Amino acid sequence: MASLRPGSASYLEGLNPEQRRAVEATEGPVLVLAGAGTGKTRVLTTRIAHLIATGRARPYDILSVTFTNKAAREMKHRIGALIGPAGEGMPWLGTFHAIGTKILRRHAELVGLKSDFTILGMDDQLRLMKQVIADQGIDEKRWPARALSHAIDGWKNRGLSPEQVPPGEAGAFAFGKGGALYTAYQARLATLNAVDFGDLLLLCLKLWRENPDILQNYQSRFRYILVDEYQDTNVAQYLWLRLLAQGHRNVACVGDDDQSIYGWRGAEVDNILRFEHDFPGATVVRLERNYRSTGHILAAASGLIAKNEGRLGKTLRTEDVEGERVTVTGAWDSEEEARLLGEAIERLQSDKHPLSEIAVLVRISAQMREIEDRFVQLGLPYRVIGGPRFYERAEIRDALAYLRVTANPADDLAFERIFNTPKRGLGDATLQALHAHARARKVPLVVAARGLVETDELKPRARSSVRALVESFSRWARLVETQPHPEVAQTILEESGYTEMWQKDRSADAAGRLENLKEFVRSMEEFPDLAAFLEHVSLVMEASEAEGADRVSLMTLHAAKGLEFDTVFLPGWEDGLFPNQRALDESGRAGLEEERRLAHVGLTRARKRAKLSFAVNRRIHGLWSSTIPSRFIDELPEACVDVIDAPAHYSAGASRFDRNPAPFGSSYGTPGWQRAQANSANGSGFGKDAYNRSPGGRAGGPRQIEGELLAKSTGSPSAFHGGMRVFHTKFGPGTVAGVDGNKLTVDFDKAGRKMVLDSFIQPG
Repeated sequence: MASLRPGSASYLEGLNPEQRRAVEATEGPVLVLAGAGTGKTRVLTTRIAHLIATGRARPYDILSVTFTNKAAREMKHRIGALIGPAGEGMPWLGTFHAIGTKILRRHAELVGLKSDFTILGMDDQLRLMKQVIADQGIDEKRWPARALSHAIDGWKNRGLSPEQVPPGEAGAFAFGKGGALYTAYQARLATLNAVDFGDLLLLCLKLWRENPDILQNYQSRFRYILVDEYQDTNVAQYLWLRLLAQGHRNVACVGDDDQSIYGWRGAEVDNILRFEHDFPGATVVRLERNYRSTGHILAAASGLIAKNEGRLGKTLRTEDVEGERVTVTGAWDSEEEARLLGEAIERLQSDKHPLSEIAVLVRISAQMREIEDRFVQLGLPYRVIGGPRFYERAEIRDALAYLRVTANPADDLAFERIFNTPKRGLGDATLQALHAHARARKVPLVVAARGLVETDELKPRARSSVRALVESFSRWARLVETQPHPEVAQTILEESGYTEMWQKDRSADAAGRLENLKEFVRSMEEFPDLAAFLEHVSLVMEASEAEGADRVSLMTLHAAKGLEFDTVFLPGWEDGLFPNQRALDESGRAGLEEERRLAHVGLTRARKRAKLSFAVNRRIHGLWSSTIPSRFIDELPEACVDVIDAPAHYSAGASRFDRNPAPFGSSYGTPGWQRAQANSANGSGFGKDAYNRSPGGRAGGPRQIEGELLAKSTGSPSAFHGGMRVFHTKFGPGTVAGVDGNKLTVDFDKAGRKMVLDSFIQPG
């Protein structure tokens, strides 16, 4: 170590002035505000190398906390590469949970455990919670174990033990029994000598608060503390770090308040915003030089995020070329949006652009279905990052299994998947009896079930459930002959109890699963019958990922954090979808600011090209709605953006965008920006003042009327009248049922009742 001279150390070479300042500010609290692509990992690893190389600390004197095991491994590798073997022994470099586990195993008896305690996975946690719910005499169908798990995990993320949970919150679950269930669950964990992931920090807090001497030992042990992704810490992690940092106070937190996008899972952006208050006299270093994106992309992202009030403030810059402007394009509907997107990628591919350097980032997973279908039609290889493909999601596979059995009662694999989903009191014994009966008679399971329910071989409850199920399949099969297949699918999901199962599930992902099921049913409308739809899905699922590494990446914006690509497509930039209406309803301004941070993250994933799009009509919750471009589009700096309006046949008033029907991949001219006040004057829905607002000023989503497509009215009288036969290019022929100014209510022969502007209608 003595041979390493920091004044000429090679590991400091190549750092820009801000990075070097962050590395060399070793004493006292330091906050490094590291924007996207500014080299924060390099700063962290070089800082650790510098502490060791200069003799300020030995490897085991440094606590370095990351959020993923992958990040911890990468940091150890980089430190070793910088200063050699001296940096390889880092016993206290790891995730919060890994370090918490190490501490608890050393002092397990002080928190009521043995050192060989077990860390339960989610399946075991749910099984244990079901037992606790049953012991309290609570109906698990009404108050599912997954919902209790979500509540307890939220309390633990906030550092709350059972006795610290506010009475109002504890009383909100199971008619006031939430607190008692939490207490009983913790008691069962202790009996089993087990913990869950939330306990790994919560019990550390308990250990240190009840044993000040042990806390003081760890405060003295860690001469330097470094924290990565500080903006993503929750309350428990914040309290954990605060206690440790009261020793030497040499705590360096690296993060970006503009990339705090995980509030839905407990992250508190306020942790980074109040750092200077928590640590008076802290050194703040802003890393603003971006090494990833071109100038126009950075300027667009910086201009957008500047609209947030809850931020410490920094402006990303680059010494790279300005590059292409961010492009915004409009499509008639999401199907056309997917088509344009696919064609743009094909053009890039023909220009030798690697598919692996192209990403499509969506706000919600339900957007993926149409995009995936289009990729399959075009033969574009793709991968879904951070989750399964649309048709491979558990809820979609379940729905498909119901449809497969309805269409083909001999499909035993599908029947096995859902015969007890949702729960019908049918266990392995019932399934074994069905298999035995089927093998003996060489018939499918459904046929065997019909025969078995006429005997006494099954217990009464199981026999009743099996009879009801097979009778349902027979009834659904008859419906296929007389009703549109999307309606049949909806009926199956409702009558089977499958939709209700997810409606009652209070877990964080339940709402997303319900959205996916609605999109699944909607997707069937594009096919002539159930058989054609099932064949299509089979072909989609057959598209193997063994087609080579060169594939387009498809993922949600949340899953994209930390990744980068040459070209990024960002579809679905519409108010209500993005910013997401649920986030606005639940969190108000805080929700809007997190959505804007998410938009910032999406833009800064792009190195060379960022391509935004919106649809002027989208099916939301099964209803067609006219939509307005996201307010985030309106907030992008003019000089950095080329805007392409909606297609020429969209004519609901003048637009703030120049009309130019060129698709995604074309070259663009100079943007002509019509300002918001002009739109306000002419009635356009595209200006800031035209966005729908609900009481209290909270942003609203698309204007909807159930069963109708609502378009904006210009107020001029219509030439159409009730009873008149008309034709619409998308919905086909229909009859005018009502006239309100230039808005028509039309009963379309196939599409049902819609409300449209008469400018979309032709006599006929």
